[in-house]
Amino acid sequence: MHLRTPAAPRKIRPMPSADPNRLLVRLRWTAFLLLACSYVLVFFHRTAPAAIAGELTRDFAVGPASLGILAASYFWIYTVMQIPTGVLMDTLGPRRIVAFGGVIAGIGAIIFAQADSLFVAVVGRALVGLGVSFPFLALLKINAAWFPESRFATMSGLTQFIGNLGAAVAATPLAWLVGVVSWRSVFVSLGLLSMLLAVLTWLYVRDRPEDAGLPSLRELSGKPAHAPLADDWRAGLRRVAGNRSTWPGLFVNLGIAGSFFSFAGLWCVPWLMKVQGMDRALAAQHATLMLVAFAVGALFIGRLSDRLRRRKSVMLTVGTVYLLCWQPLTQGMPLTPLASHALFALLGMSAAAFTLSWASAKEVNPPALSGMATSVVNVGCFLGAAIQQPLVGWVIEREIGGPGEPTAAAMASGMSVFVVAALIGLAGAALVTETRGRNLTEVQA
Repeated sequence: MHLRTPAAPRKIRPMPSADPNRLLVRLRWTAFLLLACSYVLVFFHRTAPAAIAGELTRDFAVGPASLGILAASYFWIYTVMQIPTGVLMDTLGPRRIVAFGGVIAGIGAIIFAQADSLFVAVVGRALVGLGVSFPFLALLKINAAWFPESRFATMSGLTQFIGNLGAAVAATPLAWLVGVVSWRSVFVSLGLLSMLLAVLTWLYVRDRPEDAGLPSLRELSGKPAHAPLADDWRAGLRRVAGNRSTWPGLFVNLGIAGSFFSFAGLWCVPWLMKVQGMDRALAAQHATLMLVAFAVGALFIGRLSDRLRRRKSVMLTVGTVYLLCWQPLTQGMPLTPLASHALFALLGMSAAAFTLSWASAKEVNPPALSGMATSVVNVGCFLGAAIQQPLVGWVIEREIGGPGEPTAAAMASGMSVFVVAALIGLAGAALVTETRGRNLTEVQA
């Protein structure tokens, strides 16, 4: 059975006196900003358990391993949905899929907020993971369609920068907010906001300039339009999966992104409180700093990579710094306030090394398959987190002999999981094909 690209949605035709370039810019940024707002919610949901770990432990009466499973349920469904999402982006387009996902995520957030058992909470969080699995790949698809190719890594960095605003809000501000209102009220509000964004996306986002009656960016620059996606999407997916140059980015994300998301999304605040003796407010402040540094690092690294026209060398250099940052955490050594803030800022900034994996995957595959190509490597981000969050909990429980209050030594031992993961990510970066910022399939043609 073939999944064919559906008829284009109703076109927004410019008025005869309208400036096509002005319309292009307006529609470009409307699509980007609306999807970016949805992506902010993605990061909020991803990292919120770290700030409310105490409340979740208390309300559901769970230990570290069960808490890890609850947090990871988001990542498991997110992981499973990455390749199907890539196919859907290349066939149905971002607008439809993100609007649908916003409704699902909203329902999941409300179920999570109303849960009276661990099972119901896992179901709600899994629905959230399903709904929010769409915005990031949709943004990459929008970036590829609406922005020049030479700005793709820069726009990917900007995407991460904006998304991490949600992660930053899920750290210190959320920790403060749950002291004022319940965490359940916060998640009900998030569910309603997600549904509102779904409606706005349906009304105002267009998948590509052609859907608004405009020529493609390539046509505006005097180049022929990209070849369309073949009717049989499975042939495209086989081509992406059969390309050896696609896969190293998955391992970069499995190691670097997986460890960073696991730590930021669950174990950062508990580690700081137990090993460094911080109160929750100060620990959440460190988490916020790390996430803001990651956002800045993603923006800077994308820009640097585009300017240097290098992907692999930048990824390797910054990834090595990331690996070294884990050494003090595994040793559990006491840190001065200056040292702890500097370490967490550097950890966050260097974690942005993995953000170049999407540009690398896109540039070794045909442009029409960019959704599938980026979805394959993006699997690594969430498969890594889905494995590592409960694995760290298991290591901690093994150290203390079962469920219970973790010791500082046990928490430090749990961080060794992230060192191994960072090594895997660095090995993947060493195997990435250097594209010099060009699509190699077009160069070869």
